[in-house]
Amino acid sequence: MIKARVTVTLKNGVLDPQGKAIEGALGALGFDGVNQIRQGKVFDLTLDGTDKAAAEESLKAMCEKLLANTVIENYAISIA
Repeated sequence: MIKARVTVTLKNGVLDPQGKAIEGALGALGFDGVNQIRQGKVFDLTLDGTDKAAAEESLKAMCEKLLANTVIENYAISIA
């Protein structure tokens, strides 16, 4: 079994209204000095098999087809 993590974040230059809302909420809670928050998504997956190269190719396909909107999002894959 292979454990993997896919992290999806917005590309630079793409507006992040949820990040702005979090930034405002943190300020309202008294956490001053927090700026430019960008929010994202994390997917933890367990894949059958032991071939890490094949797993990485499969994960890339998953990201391209479903997990990330590659027009506005970047993704990073880490395999444990």
